[in-house]
Amino acid sequence: MSISFTLNGAPRTVQVEPGKNVQTLLRELGFNSVRDSDDGWGFAGSDTILLDGVAVNATMLIVGQLEDREVVTAESLNVYGQLSAVQSALIDAGAVQSGYNDPAVALVLTDLLQRNPAADRAEVTDALSGIFLRESAYEQVFTAVEIAKERMVNPEHVADVNPEFNKVFDRDMRFVGKASRKVDATRTLKAEKAFVEDFVPADACHLKMLRSPHAHAYISKLDTSKAEAMPGVVAVLSYKNAPDVYYTPGGQTAPEPSPLDRRLFGQKMRHFGDRVAAVVAETPEIAEAALKLIEVEFEVLKPILDVDEAAAEGAPIVHKGLISYSAGAPDDLDEQNADVDPRDGRIHFNFPFGGEPRKNIAAKGHGSIGDIDKGFAEADVILERTYESKQAQQCPPEPHLCLTYMEGDRLVIRAATQVPWHVRRQIANIIGVKQNKVHVIKERLGGGFGSKQDILVEDVCSFATHLTGRTVYFRHTREEEFIATSSRHVAKMDIKLGARKDGTITAIEVDYRFNTGPYGNHALTVPSNAPALSLPLYRCENVKFEITTYYSNIVPTGAYQGYGGPKGNFAMQMILAEMAAELGIDHLDMIQKNRVHEGDELTLLGKVGEGKMPSKIPSASSCALEGILDRGAETLGWGTPKAEDPTKPHIKIGRGVATMKQKSGIADIDQANATVKLTSDGTLICHSGGADLGAGLDTVVTKLVGEVLLSELNDIHVISGDTDHCLFDKGAYASSGTCFSGNAAKLAAEDLRDQILKVAAERLGEPVEQVELVFPATVKGQTGTISFAEIAHFAESGTGCGMLQGKGCFTTPEFAFPYGANFVEVAVDTETGEVELLKFHALLDCGTPINPELALGQVYGASIRAIGHSLSECIKYDEEGRVVNANFADYGTPSLGDLPKDFRAELVASNDQIGPYGGKSVSEIGVNAAAPAIASAIHDACGVWIREWNITPEKVLRALGRL
Repeated sequence: MSISFTLNGAPRTVQVEPGKNVQTLLRELGFNSVRDSDDGWGFAGSDTILLDGVAVNATMLIVGQLEDREVVTAESLNVYGQLSAVQSALIDAGAVQSGYNDPAVALVLTDLLQRNPAADRAEVTDALSGIFLRESAYEQVFTAVEIAKERMVNPEHVADVNPEFNKVFDRDMRFVGKASRKVDATRTLKAEKAFVEDFVPADACHLKMLRSPHAHAYISKLDTSKAEAMPGVVAVLSYKNAPDVYYTPGGQTAPEPSPLDRRLFGQKMRHFGDRVAAVVAETPEIAEAALKLIEVEFEVLKPILDVDEAAAEGAPIVHKGLISYSAGAPDDLDEQNADVDPRDGRIHFNFPFGGEPRKNIAAKGHGSIGDIDKGFAEADVILERTYESKQAQQCPPEPHLCLTYMEGDRLVIRAATQVPWHVRRQIANIIGVKQNKVHVIKERLGGGFGSKQDILVEDVCSFATHLTGRTVYFRHTREEEFIATSSRHVAKMDIKLGARKDGTITAIEVDYRFNTGPYGNHALTVPSNAPALSLPLYRCENVKFEITTYYSNIVPTGAYQGYGGPKGNFAMQMILAEMAAELGIDHLDMIQKNRVHEGDELTLLGKVGEGKMPSKIPSASSCALEGILDRGAETLGWGTPKAEDPTKPHIKIGRGVATMKQKSGIADIDQANATVKLTSDGTLICHSGGADLGAGLDTVVTKLVGEVLLSELNDIHVISGDTDHCLFDKGAYASSGTCFSGNAAKLAAEDLRDQILKVAAERLGEPVEQVELVFPATVKGQTGTISFAEIAHFAESGTGCGMLQGKGCFTTPEFAFPYGANFVEVAVDTETGEVELLKFHALLDCGTPINPELALGQVYGASIRAIGHSLSECIKYDEEGRVVNANFADYGTPSLGDLPKDFRAELVASNDQIGPYGGKSVSEIGVNAAAPAIASAIHDACGVWIREWNITPEKVLRALGRL
């Protein structure tokens, strides 16, 4: 059929099949801005267009609805070499992170301000209500609107909305600590080709997965012959033809501290949504149809859904495969292998870390300092409590996806990954080729939050291409995101705390029981971070902890921002709050009395490792908690009268606080590398191994290179995350980007600086000690100056020294710990159990914020995700282990209407000696304190303790005795 309509002001006529989806059509026409985050449910708004001036979801339209109508996409805002008022305002406000949904934001805001240049916050909220911003939590968008209003009148208006932190180590910084435009923001905001889906060719094959309807079962029959015979089907993959290689999907440094317990396809199904088979076909429609022709029968087993079930006598065993070790096999290994079921495959440990698969145990750990019995004997009061978390999903706007193809005999993987080098190593191992035959290109990420550290689509997509030679595209549906990707580990924690009457903590003992789900990726390291990121927040000489991680049949878990910290911190902060109440001490005073101070030796951390113990005892080398707690108390009004309404006695107001810490990479384990080269005209190109997730790592690298080499930022180009063209970097996880990848770039720039100074001194005929760099890109001596361009010209000449290039490698035995606190005020409706966030103030110490506006955006985004898992987010199961809310609408992610009434993020600087120019991490720490801060505020309001998140109205009413 023929459809005629106006598209971005130009008439268009297209020949299409009846019923074709409008989002699909616009993508085929080259309009990248019209994305699909939610399979056409109309929740995420990444597919927003204007249809006759009204914002609508393109995935909810068919082409027949376009006849004689006007369609406007976000590309209508684009002018080559220029930014619109709204586009530039979004960038300058720090609102653009991954950029995945931001073109839709720009389109909607532009339409609003053109209709009403004086639109207020309520009107902006209404306009944006259909767009899901998981990364930045909307707050900076309101700032952007105010900037855009000014620029629509005066295009030259300069925004002055961001704090500056440019003075460190008694030196003023030119770029560090000051706002500057994110280097990739224009590209993503204009919807230029940036994400994996933007590079999929029209002739790519599509991979679709048949998934298990059971949480625990064996495949007893699998017949794929009908699917294989279907025209357009290229291949059908299953356990019958998959490589017999066992690996962990967790993208961690080898040898991985996780059980190698997964095969591409297995005969045993270990969770609802596990892989049964995959179809590779010429079109997605053919692939979907072929899936229905696969005949499969199951022997259904009883599922395990929590740690108590997993530990129970006679519990079903999740992994009954053959157990093996690379080193350190236990003496009873033959006994453990006595009841192997070959249908379970194998499970391999690179080294021993407490795994006992026949007891459903994936990993164990323990540690202690002091004398725990003596500590409790010295206590006047001892409390024992149990705290629990629920399973939360990262919900990145961009689902997991991958594009693979062959270039000669080399496999190319375009991936939305946090760990390109781990992807290369793992894929080479799985498909049986050398690493130099695998090229990983990390494209822009539309959000990851830890989930894209795991290798969840690249493995099967790569195998499909390696098997068939065809280009293959594999993209998860939103349901698959909920049932087949890594989510947050679930924990149950028994904690015992002793304290004197004056509030001094004398002893802490914790038993952490973690639920890792069907596979053990991160089964040691996530639980190890529970004590590591919570217990050292408070001074105590007598501490003991035990960790046990259990297999179960919930949907997979893995890496999620906070990485064990939110659970461990919930237990530690909550029992401290309960102890303060028991002793009659103000909660904040209790924190101040016991908290860590700058310079403290963190003895306990010498007992906690991630597969490898620290080589030295870490210390809090920089810590701004004093300023954070003072400032937070001031902004929240801690200790001042609460504004309760006497006409609404059922509404109770309460305040809460919790501290938090994180790290900035893993000492003695992580490594980052970079090079910086001087081009022929004196500009610079940096090859960074770091993987920018949208948080601004490429901008950090650009600024650090510019700071060292005193060059304009526009004269620096960063290429990152490409395994062919950059040097090794362990990846963007453990909050390592600024500290590790940033330091590597800084070291490379310093190496190049030394080379430039040496050549310049020779050209000027002066000792190198007498020449110096001056801005911009010039070397000044006693007798004259020489530009970088002149130095480069000489270096590349026939009599020159060769092209100048600096190299940097960063490793360290030291830790840089960011610190922070959440201050919360809530209103609890004691009749309905509803909890309203009146105030949420997040204060963070990230040393010297390299990109202050982007750092604030990270704090806002982390905070709203933490608010989500604290109050509303939870993966829910029926008794058979099937997920019942595998979509955005039912899952419970906060949206624009859920923002706290008074939502603030503030950065409090500290002087760190490890990070580049004092920079520490900021993006991950912000998820670690919301749950205990909110729960303690609820107690302050109405006198009940909620010891499990998510904190629902039903749980509040039950605690109040009203259910």
